[in-house]
Amino acid sequence: MHDRVKPRARRQIPAVGRVLDALGHFDLPRPVVVDLIRRKLSRIRAGKQVPDFQSIVALVRRSLDELRASRLQPIINGTGIVIHTNFGRAPLASEAIRALNEIGSGYLNLEYDLVTGERGRRGSYIENALALLSGAEAATVVNNCAAALVLIVQHFTRTKTDVVISRGELVQIGGGFRIGEIIEAAGAKVREVGATNKTTLDDYARALGSKPAMILKVHRSNFFMSGFVESPMSEEISALARRNRIPFVEDLGSGATVATEQFGMADHEPTPAEALKSGVDLVCFSGDKLFGGPQAGIILGKKRLIGSLKREPLFRALRCDKLCLAALQATVDLHLNQWTNKIPTLALLQIPEDELRARAAAICDQLSKKCSGLQIAIGRSAAKAGGGTLPKSTMSSVTIEVVPRNCSLAEFADRLRKSTPPLIGYIANGRFKLDLRTIFPQQDNLVVDAIRAACTSET
Repeated sequence: MHDRVKPRARRQIPAVGRVLDALGHFDLPRPVVVDLIRRKLSRIRAGKQVPDFQSIVALVRRSLDELRASRLQPIINGTGIVIHTNFGRAPLASEAIRALNEIGSGYLNLEYDLVTGERGRRGSYIENALALLSGAEAATVVNNCAAALVLIVQHFTRTKTDVVISRGELVQIGGGFRIGEIIEAAGAKVREVGATNKTTLDDYARALGSKPAMILKVHRSNFFMSGFVESPMSEEISALARRNRIPFVEDLGSGATVATEQFGMADHEPTPAEALKSGVDLVCFSGDKLFGGPQAGIILGKKRLIGSLKREPLFRALRCDKLCLAALQATVDLHLNQWTNKIPTLALLQIPEDELRARAAAICDQLSKKCSGLQIAIGRSAAKAGGGTLPKSTMSSVTIEVVPRNCSLAEFADRLRKSTPPLIGYIANGRFKLDLRTIFPQQDNLVVDAIRAACTSET
């Protein structure tokens, strides 16, 4: 009790209304601002000292700025990572955005059959289109690829618990989550076979003696192994699983539907169609990686198995809402029409270096005229696909490289993060860099404005 503010000093703690008036306008809901003020004043009341009024207002203002920065908002991605998990992964196509506006602003036939006038099936068009795109018997969609895996594992492990998987495929995905932990969260047991670098068909065959629930193959989409490495082909595992009447499932993760070699990539990213042709019973992948759509877990495969998954009680908890389905529907149509150049993720991977260099020259020309407090140059970089895809591949790219004269690189980067919209780059080799491969052409003027503002605030 002796450490708390004394009663006389407590009278110096200002009322909520006084602090609110001193803050002036803040573009946050008033209840949010009032709640934050009350919490800050409560902490002061429980502390040892009472700051002066201006210090309290400054403290609240900083906290409100931090809170406002945490709201979802557009940013400019100058990192050179195309599918950036921290930045929302795949940017949506304009057709998907248009669909969101049309669907989200009113009512829709989500579960209504316009032909019969009766209740219809959610996502029936999308399921048919996905099956057609991949050559699958059937398809369905849940809210992400991890959810797809949980649904599949839970379905197949009702009476048997073991899921056979190679040790070399116990992948850790974003956020620290691991495939093994996801399997166990579904109530199953992981049956590891082989070694980290070498798993043979005999390893799988020995594990099947105890009749496990399923075989799971996980594509190593976010890393690669070289050297003394061996893994059986999916066709071999499929034949083994079929002889033993055990389901064979493959988690592809990244969701490439076209040959990634056409983008000049070193990796061949296996497609769902290839997996299904190899004899896999079910394949799942993400909708918001190389597929270029919204966050979703897409499941393709045998019709009877897809039907069984959709009858699982868990399926309702994992199903997609109208906005996800609207954006996914527009993205699937682009794939079917072979208009992949309209899908931003795939378009960004294919921009010629000459085009990026021309944009860089124009940006540097504007900055050299408007900012005297900067050293500006055009550089080269190796951009990445990101998002746990194409781990061996990079793309030659072009950077705007800046050295501020009157502040540190870290302070300069901080100023750009506070611009509207925030501009995010990276620091390397004593320079602040912006990779143009992940900056859309219509954002170039915003880049100039943000750097000019950061330059002006130096003086």
